[in-house]
Amino acid sequence: MSDITQTPPLTHKLPFIGDLFRDFHGNIYYFLLIVLTALVLAVNTWGVVALAMTGVIMTPIMFTVLMLITVGK
Repeated sequence: MSDITQTPPLTHKLPFIGDLFRDFHGNIYYFLLIVLTALVLAVNTWGVVALAMTGVIMTPIMFTVLMLITVGK
């Protein structure tokens, strides 16, 4: 028998991001579409600076992914 009073994960409790995680749980393509749309709107608003800041933010993330691939996880 499952416990009805399970607490939701922390990602579901966050104000804006929690709604996205709840709505798109299990379907990552909708989430990626929203992120891509937000990036296009940011570049449309602030220009190439928004694209450069995205690259700066993605650098440590990609280093981590490459290290995890190298380790084999």
